Amino acid sequence: MKVITIRGVEPILSEKLKQTAKEKGKSVNQFIIEILKENFGLQKKKIYTVLHHDLDHLFGRWTEKEFNQIQKKIDSERKIDKELW
Repeated sequence: MKVITIRGVEPILSEKLKQTAKEKGKSVNQFIIEILKENFGLQKKKIYTVLHHDLDHLFGRWTEKEFNQIQKKIDSERKIDKELW
């Protein structure tokens, strides 16, 4: 793979790239390559993976204990009874 150096990146752009990459859980390099691929049509743009948090205040949140109890119940109901099959 080729290595490309980009000079003259303004501090505000650099910070925005770092911040956005961090929010997406990617390195700055991965994020920039993804942007370039999307803009040159080499990768489909992900349009249905945006997470919205504008209604979060309307819903409660589970504690770790509550989550574990609910998950345990779900897991127990997903078991296949081999005698019935």
